Amino acid sequence: MKYLVLLAVVLAVLWFLRNRRRGGPTRGPPRDRTSDRASAASPQDMVECPVCLVHLPRSDALPGPDGQFYCCTEHRARAGD
Repeated sequence: MKYLVLLAVVLAVLWFLRNRRRGGPTRGPPRDRTSDRASAASPQDMVECPVCLVHLPRSDALPGPDGQFYCCTEHRARAGD
């Protein structure tokens, strides 16, 4: 009987330590999860490459000399010819 009680105490201590480690503070500064959701959910301006007609975010597009946006340098060079 005493071994059963000892086993229960050891398991309880292990369970407590395991749960405490999971919910404990993380290394580094705490992150604000609401700002992560807001930035991920914010819409981006989309532009279309006039060569291949692929839509991509304006931040990823390459501006051309004619004011249009291109998906890669090859398409930007091809449009200039």
